[in-house]
Amino acid sequence: MFRVKFLYMHLTSFFCVSFFLSAAEPADLLKILDFHSLPEGVTRTTGLCSHRRSSQGPDVAYRVSKDAQLSAPTKQLYPGDVFPEDFSIMATVKPKKGSQSFLLSMYNEQGIQQLGLEVGRSPVFLYEDHTGKPSPEDYPLFRGVNLADGKWHRVAISVHKQTITLILDCKKKTTQKLLRSPHPIIDTKGIIVFGTRILDEEVFEGDIQQLMIVADHRAAYDYCEHYSPDCEVPSPDQPQNQDPSTDKSVSNITFLLFSSFMAPHFVPERH
Repeated sequence: MFRVKFLYMHLTSFFCVSFFLSAAEPADLLKILDFHSLPEGVTRTTGLCSHRRSSQGPDVAYRVSKDAQLSAPTKQLYPGDVFPEDFSIMATVKPKKGSQSFLLSMYNEQGIQQLGLEVGRSPVFLYEDHTGKPSPEDYPLFRGVNLADGKWHRVAISVHKQTITLILDCKKKTTQKLLRSPHPIIDTKGIIVFGTRILDEEVFEGDIQQLMIVADHRAAYDYCEHYSPDCEVPSPDQPQNQDPSTDKSVSNITFLLFSSFMAPHFVPERH
């Protein structure tokens, strides 16, 4: 009886730890949107680093033209029907110089936009929870930021409670209020659209190397360490599988537990 309880405890612990590890794994939007198959309007190009240490070639990125039409059900991002309250959005991107468009838009089942990340001059972050908060005039606007200057940028957005922080190129941090509900809900029964908003004339044109959502607001602060390092640093083999909130010791715990079991809308005006 003791042996059965012992194995049950270890099995339960294993699944709990495994769930903890997988809960913060990034949702790789470029993979979900099938960029690697080069759909219409998408071609392969050189990414952030033309030469990277310990690499046989340059970083791989994708050039997106105005002809691209890319979307997918939101359920492919989060099959469990739960979009995280606190999260990070991270991208390595080079928009066309002078452009202004949404890189990412998420719609609910009724076609209402719930989330959007704009790239350009003074980009806006669009967010609307199940109660309609925040109102359009309160969408965070990042003045003084220009993501469409013709250069590569590493953009990391951290959404935590009622604040949002933009970390630009691993250095510049700007924090704004996000006046949403205490327990906001984002509907996952709709669709996610890349490069535009429904009925918008403006579309994303430029290059993109990474676009990820992580169910951990802390991931944004480690973006340049865990996911998109400098060119002098070898690229992670599987950046989408690295969780900045856990280290090797947690992975070792998982291994030991498993081993013991197996043994016996609106854009604010810019100024």
